Amino acid sequence: MKNDSENLIEKKSSDQISNWLSKKGFENISLERDHLGIEVIKVSPSNLLAIVEALKIDGFNYLQCQGGYDEGPGLNIVCFYNLIELHENTKDRSPREVRLKVFLNRDGDLTVPSLYSLFRGADWQERETFDMYGVNFKGHPHPKRLLMPEDWKGWPLRKDYVQPDFYEMQDAY
Repeated sequence: MKNDSENLIEKKSSDQISNWLSKKGFENISLERDHLGIEVIKVSPSNLLAIVEALKIDGFNYLQCQGGYDEGPGLNIVCFYNLIELHENTKDRSPREVRLKVFLNRDGDLTVPSLYSLFRGADWQERETFDMYGVNFKGHPHPKRLLMPEDWKGWPLRKDYVQPDFYEMQDAY
């Protein structure tokens, strides 16, 4: 059985990407690994674009997923990014993966930089996160609703969302 200092040493050595980012001068906080054992890193909105660009240069060439979630009423809105290093031949080794999270105060500025300039696949994913949670993606080329009508009020997947009694479609038929 490992003692606390051995667990801490093992955790620090396993946070390879977080340590690499810190050595490059990028502020970040290593969080607990996810249920698959993949490294999760907390970054600030102001550092997100530069960190993702550095990771892309280092080989993380695929944005597998971008999304959001609500921690609960009065708590943060979180944007997450799953990045993978894809190779032509992956039979003999698994691709490197990392998860980035940006925590936003729901009562503050809900703006993060768009990753569209680095990954074109971020287009609809960021639009969905905007549509459901109200996160604004600065620099996104098409910042409009994707799933809800343009005149919809509110952000339906927030846990404090109050559903309207009805919605009247003015332009129907």
